[in-house]
Amino acid sequence: MTLRFAYPILLAALGLVALWLVLRIRRKPDAMVFSMTADLARLAGRGGGRALALLPTILRTGCLALLIVASARPQLVNVSREVKSAGVDIMLCLDTSGSMQAMDFRLDGAPVTRLAVVQRVVGDFIRKREHDRIGLVVFGEEAFTQAPLTLDKGLLLTLVNRLTIGMAGDRTAIGSAIAVAGKRLKDLKAKDRLMILLTDGQSNTGEITPEQAAEAVRALGVKIYTIGVGGIGPAPFRVETVFGPRTVYQRVDLDEKTLKEVARLGGGRYFRASDTKELAEIYDFIDHAEKTEVKVKEFMHFRELYAYALVPAAILLLLEVGLRVTVLRGIP
Repeated sequence: MTLRFAYPILLAALGLVALWLVLRIRRKPDAMVFSMTADLARLAGRGGGRALALLPTILRTGCLALLIVASARPQLVNVSREVKSAGVDIMLCLDTSGSMQAMDFRLDGAPVTRLAVVQRVVGDFIRKREHDRIGLVVFGEEAFTQAPLTLDKGLLLTLVNRLTIGMAGDRTAIGSAIAVAGKRLKDLKAKDRLMILLTDGQSNTGEITPEQAAEAVRALGVKIYTIGVGGIGPAPFRVETVFGPRTVYQRVDLDEKTLKEVARLGGGRYFRASDTKELAEIYDFIDHAEKTEVKVKEFMHFRELYAYALVPAAILLLLEVGLRVTVLRGIP
């Protein structure tokens, strides 16, 4: 809920009220010629006579200010939205095998693991797909559903941030990951369904080959994008030794041929990301390429608050009138 004014331009009149107050304070009070002014001064006293005389003016100023606020119609607005769109159903398949701990990527100028970069970039991608259902499949030696298709982006982001290297084993079962994601998508009636598979290695385990899984999933009408991550040449790994942590370089074989074939069979496209910027650009490309028209209806509910200014204004007016006819009554 937010606070707004229906006629905010009326609030400019508050400046006129402030100016009127200043002029009233600076104006000399009404006076009459009397030969014994010294005696009158003693009768009036020197304590708070001037401030007391200004009290009706201050009360009137507050009354006028509150009347202006009430005229501007303060409102509490509650906006609800009705989204009418089939959207896109997206399954993200993320490799968490042992090779994802290679530190050939950088974030904020510091070397980090491949998985850390994937978590950052995938998190940004999820935030952009506000109206799409997204699910998450994690794979290594095994493949399992970490999150079913959902619109709960907060849950997805939490699960992505909790991914750890080796949580599904150290080897890579690409075919199993495609099959598991395909099962999640096959019975859905969304207009568009797609799968984004990311890996930095080659399929070396699993009961189904990546090509077989891609053909089966494409027959269900699911488009497949594949992303290969990793730099060129041996990658640095941080290992613990008896002499403390050290960096060693190991070769990680990325099977681009298979990933290209999977993308071709899946009617999608293969991408190669060798650094953080390229990976972010790839997800941006997919985000723009797979947009659907979203129809959103907004409903605004108003709660009028003018009474909260009008009632105090009436009270201040009554106080001013009461003071002028009793305690601060003037001499005609």
